[in-house]
Amino acid sequence: MTGNITTTQQKMVDLFAQHMNAELNGDLETTMATMSDSPHLNHVPVMAGGVGREGVRQFYSNHLVGKFFPPDVKITNISSTIGDHQIVDELVISFTHTISIDWLLPGVPPTGKPVELAVVAIVGFKDDKISHEHIYWDQASVLVQVGLLDPTGLPVCGAESARKVLNPELPPRIM
Repeated sequence: MTGNITTTQQKMVDLFAQHMNAELNGDLETTMATMSDSPHLNHVPVMAGGVGREGVRQFYSNHLVGKFFPPDVKITNISSTIGDHQIVDELVISFTHTISIDWLLPGVPPTGKPVELAVVAIVGFKDDKISHEHIYWDQASVLVQVGLLDPTGLPVCGAESARKVLNPELPPRIM
C-alpha cells in the first residue's frame, strides 16, 4: 500500500488484525468482540459461514476459531486495499491437509497433501466493528491438490495458481 492512511483506516486495520489473531489463537470471545451486532460471514466457494451474531458465533465456534488451519500453515499477504468502510486483502495460504478444515473442505477427511491457495478477503466495517467478511478462493484448485478433482482436460490447475500470485514472473498457462 502506498500513501498515508487515515486514523479511521488504521483502526480498521488494527481491528482486523486483532480479529485474525483471535481466530488463529482459538479465542472465540475476542473474535466476536470485533464483530458488529448483526454480522455475516460467507466463504463464497462452499457457502459456509453465518448470518447474525448467533449464526456467526455458531460457525466460528464449531468450524473455524481454533480449527482454522493445521500447525504448518503459512499466510503470505500479497496486497491490501483499504477504503473508508472495507479492507480487501489478497493472501496466499499454504499448509498440509492434516486436519479436517470444514470451512474450506466440508466433509473431506484429511488427505495429508500439501495445499497452496490464493484467497481474497473482503472485510466490511460499520460503527467501528467488523460487519461482514466475504472470502473467495478457487475451490477447483484446492480439490485438484487434495486429489478430489482430476485436472486432465479441464481448465483448472492446482498450486500453480497460488504460485503465480506469489511470483508474477512465472509463465502463464500454455493455451
